[in-house]
Amino acid sequence: MFNPTAPVNEQLALYSDLFMLIAALVYAAAFILFTIDMATASATIRRLEADLAAQRGQVRTAPARETVGVAVGGSTAVGASDSDTARPAAAEPGVDADDDLVDEDMDYTGGGRRPVANVAVAVLAVGWALHAFAVVARGLAASRVPWGNLYEFMTTGALVITTVYLLFLFRKDLRFVGTFVTGLTVAMMCAATMGFPTPVGHLQPPLQSPWLVIHVSIAVLASSLFALTAAMSVLQLLQDRAEKRAAAGERSWAFLRLVPAAQGLENWSYRLNAIAFVMWTFTVIAGAIWAEAAWGRYWNWDTKEVWSFVIWVVYAAYLHARATRGWTGARAAWLSIVGFLCIVFNYTIVNTYFPGLHSYAGLPG
Repeated sequence: MFNPTAPVNEQLALYSDLFMLIAALVYAAAFILFTIDMATASATIRRLEADLAAQRGQVRTAPARETVGVAVGGSTAVGASDSDTARPAAAEPGVDADDDLVDEDMDYTGGGRRPVANVAVAVLAVGWALHAFAVVARGLAASRVPWGNLYEFMTTGALVITTVYLLFLFRKDLRFVGTFVTGLTVAMMCAATMGFPTPVGHLQPPLQSPWLVIHVSIAVLASSLFALTAAMSVLQLLQDRAEKRAAAGERSWAFLRLVPAAQGLENWSYRLNAIAFVMWTFTVIAGAIWAEAAWGRYWNWDTKEVWSFVIWVVYAAYLHARATRGWTGARAAWLSIVGFLCIVFNYTIVNTYFPGLHSYAGLPG
């Protein structure tokens, strides 16, 4: 796992840097495509509404002998009358603008044909493959895990965020959050490659421990889930405002009709935050065990340790407030966003400007 005496493979390190830059460019292309899909939401909504109207027409032209008809969205209409089921599609006055095109489980009631978004997902998958090669090549070049400094942590973190997002796409249609996820990934890649470039090298002695694999890998996975929930919380705030404007008879952004209801976004954010919180708790505990092995104390009140605990407290407050105190809606969303901002602060400002026992950013002095 760690071989501090092995020479650095400079050629493989160059390939890693090259593919990292190419991956960043491909991610930028995916971000642009997701943004175009968001900007052309009106045309997408018209297609979905046409699919929805066609489904309703098929239900209402079913044979009169059927007394149980399948309704849009997968529910059943029991005891439908003959006149209801025999009404032709031509009599359908159209689809109400208030009809939901996506339910709280992120399932679309229409066909969901969004070619630009589909191309964006394909481009994102290509970028992920290039990115994965770059991360693995960097680890092989140094004969260790590829997260020993801030550059490697950010590039590996961006890879994990993209991996988690693509895996979720197999189960749920999260194309609506693609702009936010790819935007965050591009920002992390640019910050790593332009702000924190670090040559491939061996780990500092305190980091040459199996706990680096355990502690940091779980921290990266938890952070990726927190990033996804933060994006969903931002959309929740936008959707909540759009729902209030709709109730007042005012218009809002068209693309929000492709986004689940604010309550659905909040429910999914809560579930994912609960999972990520367990991972972060393990991260703090594993870090304390590693600190005792390295420095002889479980807790040293180092700046990085303090901020890791602050993050834990913020998300613990979020989960407790929402579960027992009724903190729902915008308050819960803002608390989730604040928690992720604390993570960003911890891994950028604290790592860069606050010297301490965890000063392993790898930046040139």
